Amino acid sequence: MSPLSFLLNSRKRLSVLAKRYRSLGQDLEALVDSLRENPIQGVDLGYGLRKLRMAISSKGKGKSGGARVITHTFIWEELKGVIKLLAIYDKSECDSIPDSELRELMRRNGLL
Repeated sequence: MSPLSFLLNSRKRLSVLAKRYRSLGQDLEALVDSLRENPIQGVDLGYGLRKLRMAISSKGKGKSGGARVITHTFIWEELKGVIKLLAIYDKSECDSIPDSELRELMRRNGLL
């Protein structure tokens, strides 16, 4: 289905969160599998960005109290495309990312 690529930004934050939440690796694998089945998930933020809710099993709070993942989806043909996981953050630390930070994230990753 859709090949997935991780950008450096998400890997740094992911390693910080993975130290805090042991289940994060498995939870992220489940999200990736879900994205392979349906790449158009979550809330549309514009510019190809989407915000997804992801449960963190070791927190025990479900999707509403879990993590948020910002993705950029580029699909050029049916079943062919790239989903880049740009950012991941714990909802308990931050409710949402301001538009200015989203634009900066896109600029740093060559998406603007």
